[in-house]
Amino acid sequence: MAHIALDPELPGIVGLLKEYPATAQRLVELAEHMLRVDSPGLSMAEREIIAGYVARLGNCTFCELSHAKIGEKLLGKPGLVAQAVCDLESADLTPLMKALLRIAGKVHAAPKSVSAADVEAARRLGASDREIHDTVLIAAMFCMYYRYVDGLGTLTPDDPSAYDEGVDGTIDKGYVGRLRDLLES
Repeated sequence: MAHIALDPELPGIVGLLKEYPATAQRLVELAEHMLRVDSPGLSMAEREIIAGYVARLGNCTFCELSHAKIGEKLLGKPGLVAQAVCDLESADLTPLMKALLRIAGKVHAAPKSVSAADVEAARRLGASDREIHDTVLIAAMFCMYYRYVDGLGTLTPDDPSAYDEGVDGTIDKGYVGRLRDLLES
């Protein structure tokens, strides 16, 4: 049960978005921009993998399953985020994505530990300043999002299939479209 009054049927951030629509609009617009709007380097799937990876590192089941499943579905690689968290080096990812996830992991754990050497390693693999920027911002966003969700004790379904409808809806309609549907229901 959530620490504050929320619809007991709405999991994770969904209940918070419905209860606090002014906050929701801003959070969802940021997610829409960073995860869905065309990026010159990172695909939507890659950006969702970064989000899911950081959420998994933060032990936020709701955020991890919501975003990892989107990225994995778009890539056709189920279980990729769990694999990357367990053993990044053997994960089925490009060397560039591994370098970016190393940076994202440091943003999660200790942001000041991201070093010039980490950034240079990503650049040597082809990362642009925009890709590095977007990786850091997505990682920072998801640290905030999962702390918001877990700090308020929101409902977290344990069954991974409970996330499928939201995953498909988000792929089809985006974050803004899903929020519109939520607020109209």
